[in-house]
Amino acid sequence: MLQPCLGRGVSRRARVGRVRSLNFLSILPGIRSKGMLILVLAVLVGGVLSHNSNAMGATPAAPAVDPGYRLGAEDVLLVSVWKDEQLTREVVVRPDGVFSFPLVGDIQAEDRTVEEIRVDLVKRLTKYIPNPNVSVSVMKVLSYKIYVVGRVNKPGEYLIGHYTDVLQALSLAGGLTPFAAENDIKVLRRVRGQQKVFLFRYGDVRKGQDLEQNILLQRGDSVMVP
Repeated sequence: MLQPCLGRGVSRRARVGRVRSLNFLSILPGIRSKGMLILVLAVLVGGVLSHNSNAMGATPAAPAVDPGYRLGAEDVLLVSVWKDEQLTREVVVRPDGVFSFPLVGDIQAEDRTVEEIRVDLVKRLTKYIPNPNVSVSVMKVLSYKIYVVGRVNKPGEYLIGHYTDVLQALSLAGGLTPFAAENDIKVLRRVRGQQKVFLFRYGDVRKGQDLEQNILLQRGDSVMVP
């Protein structure tokens, strides 16, 4: 009883295969030149390769970071020492602003650039490796966060790029609610343990007045909308 069923399954698959072949062959009569045939084949092969590469997954590239960017807690770095795989690794800046690296111990990273860290690593590794070739790059920027609180549509924490001003932060938060005091907005910033307050009058800026109050935000700033 099983044999007829199997025969029907095989014949059905064979018919599907023939239909697919006929679908491809049906376009061949319309191809009048070798150049067009090559183009069609190239498109088909390219689609297959693209599908395979997407299936395998590509390693994400490091983000483009300003050389002057100063690191903060939670940022991820890639430290590479040429010809030494054991000294090539990703490191995370800890909440205390440092990361650990073999042979040299803790390295201060917070508020420093990758070039400053590279120079520091070269000096320390010279004791163990002659003329070390070291490179440092930023893999993930996770420390540049601001906070928008109060009468906005989407209050919360926002991971932003290097340059974001007050207006852009309010836009990220979905704008002001109808009952927000638009001319009493404050930007709170902590500098060396001291709290600084910057006033922002949204109504004036909207009219093109006192645009200098639309300051660039820094890591950890809070925009408060009463």
